[in-house]
Amino acid sequence: MNGVSKTSRMVVATAVAATFGTLAWADATGIGGAMPAWWLLPIVVILSVGGTQELVRLFASRDLFLPAWLLRAAVVAIPLATAFGAQAFGAANAFASPAAAMGWAATAFSLGVGVLFLDAIAAYRPQARSVERLAFSALILAYLGLPLAFMVSLRLFCLENLGPEQSGRGHLGILPLVSLVAVVKGGDVAAYVVGSAIGKNRMAPLLSPGKTWEGAIASLVGSLLVAWLVLERWPNPVAARPWGGWPVFGIAVGLAGMLGDLAESLLKREAGIKDSGGSLGGMGGVLDLVDSLLLAAPVAWILWL
Repeated sequence: MNGVSKTSRMVVATAVAATFGTLAWADATGIGGAMPAWWLLPIVVILSVGGTQELVRLFASRDLFLPAWLLRAAVVAIPLATAFGAQAFGAANAFASPAAAMGWAATAFSLGVGVLFLDAIAAYRPQARSVERLAFSALILAYLGLPLAFMVSLRLFCLENLGPEQSGRGHLGILPLVSLVAVVKGGDVAAYVVGSAIGKNRMAPLLSPGKTWEGAIASLVGSLLVAWLVLERWPNPVAARPWGGWPVFGIAVGLAGMLGDLAESLLKREAGIKDSGGSLGGMGGVLDLVDSLLLAAPVAWILWL
């Protein structure tokens, strides 16, 4: 990677981190009387729409043309259903169950698949590869929509009251979500820095030639370090920690993040492209930004649950 690309990557990464940090702070403190997750939902919508568009383009490069507008709506609906469902559940019962919140996501996913079937039935033509289009459309919902719903659910864990004060016994605040993002991205940064500096032994030469074992080891160490910092040095006491504490969380979520990165590499390799898009300059596209979070989100959710 040349100097200009490295500079562009650093600038974009700094801007993205600052934006997320600012919105996370606003969300955690309930500025403007907003309910939990509301300040972060615009990010969810942007990631849903941008990621879906990139996946649709990726599959189009293989001559597989998917119903883009339906997919964008369905992917957005899955995490939003989690947010609004949890808020409604909490308002009615004074406690928002994480499992109940994900039930709304599962419902939105199933309805989305049903709508995709209706579209395929209405537009059916012989030799139109209808089943293939349906399968890859469902893959987009599962690969992008459901992980984003897990992230929303992490923000709403043990939500005992819906106001910005969030003072109930089971209050965990924004820590579960921050722990996911910090651990995964801490590992990403460590892998990039060490892999660029001393990486020699390729980890997956056919799938992702730029990834090295040195970078993978650094990624795991970075994830562990960040897990310790976030979970043991969080400024405000919380009611619980993830199962196994920071060592298990750092290792499990860090490894899942690396798998998520390789999963997107598989999709791009099959499509014959380097980056999922160019909307983020040197960092590539939306999927290049969130790929490592997608498979790590359900792992973090299970450990917190």
